[in-house]
Amino acid sequence: MQQQIVYISVGSNLGRKLENCRRGIIALTSCKNAVLVARSPFYRTEPVDYTDQDWFINAVFSIRTSLSPEALLKRLQGIQRRAGRGASPVRFGPRILDLDILLFGDLVISTPHLIVPHPRMHKRRFVLQPLCDINPYLIHPVINQKMSDLLARLDDSDQQVVLIDD
Repeated sequence: MQQQIVYISVGSNLGRKLENCRRGIIALTSCKNAVLVARSPFYRTEPVDYTDQDWFINAVFSIRTSLSPEALLKRLQGIQRRAGRGASPVRFGPRILDLDILLFGDLVISTPHLIVPHPRMHKRRFVLQPLCDINPYLIHPVINQKMSDLLARLDDSDQQVVLIDD
C-alpha cells in the first residue's frame, strides 16, 4: 500500500494516564512502518457520554505508514491489549489505553470493524482541539469542513479540555 498520513487519538483514564499515552505512541511508532509525523500537546479532558468516571488524558498524533487500515487497526488493538486493556462492561467507560484511527489519508471506510473518519470525532472537543494543534486546516472527508471550523461550532460549555505540561 502507498504511504498515507494517519491521525490517531490516544487516551487513558486509569493508572498512570500520561505514561500510558506516551507508551502507546512509542509502541506504535517504534515499528519501521509507522513513522511519527506530529504530536499534539496532552490535555486533561472531561469524560463524554459515560460521565461517572475519572477525567482522561488525551492527545492526537499523526504517522506516515504503508500499513493497510485493517493492519493498523490490528496493531493498535494489540498495543491496547498489551497495555492491559480488556473488554469493557461499560460503553465509553474507563480504559487504560485507547487508540483510535481518526483519519486515514482521505479514505472513507465503513466495515463491521472499522469506520473512518471516526464517526464521532466532529463532536468531540478532546479530539478536535489536539487535532487542530497539529493541523487546523485538515478537511473532514465526509463533512467537507476544516477541523478548526468543526471545533469552533462546539458549545463552549461542553467537554472541558485543559492543556497540561508534558
